[in-house]
Amino acid sequence: MDYRDIRLDDCPNGSEGELMLFALDRVHREFAWKTGGLDAEQLRRRHPPSKLTLAGLIKHLTGVESGWTARAVGPSYETPWGKVDWIANPRWDFDSAVTDDPEELYATWYATIERSRRTWATMINNDGLDVTLPWGGDDYIVNRRRALTDILEENLLHTGHASIIREAIDGLVGNGPP
Repeated sequence: MDYRDIRLDDCPNGSEGELMLFALDRVHREFAWKTGGLDAEQLRRRHPPSKLTLAGLIKHLTGVESGWTARAVGPSYETPWGKVDWIANPRWDFDSAVTDDPEELYATWYATIERSRRTWATMINNDGLDVTLPWGGDDYIVNRRRALTDILEENLLHTGHASIIREAIDGLVGNGPP
């Protein structure tokens, strides 16, 4: 798979939820372009003093998309990320990715963003973005709009990181795939 496999429909007059998903699709496409087509060594390469790798970013955003979507849906949305002991190893996703098979990293990320998009589209169409949910503790309540905004923001942040790392690897620059 590559960035062209990510759905990117034009959305000039969409609802608020449709526009949010369109923005998320665009950043997914950019991230896929910035991280795609590289071999295992390139995906695992660190650029000191940073410990970030493209592999780590892929795995981290897979967990963000899966876990944060699960929190927005509720306990019926299962994710393997819930089995990680985040207290003992808060950088597990970033650190463990350097030994993961690149094809598996890519496949898991693509499958996760597809599932997440379908899930968010269903939630938006059925219940809307005003449904409230606990976020970071029982006393901190947000609506789905805020949760989706947080997912978009996290993807934007790490797409910027991926852009810098990718330029250092092979000189790829630009804002958006050709």
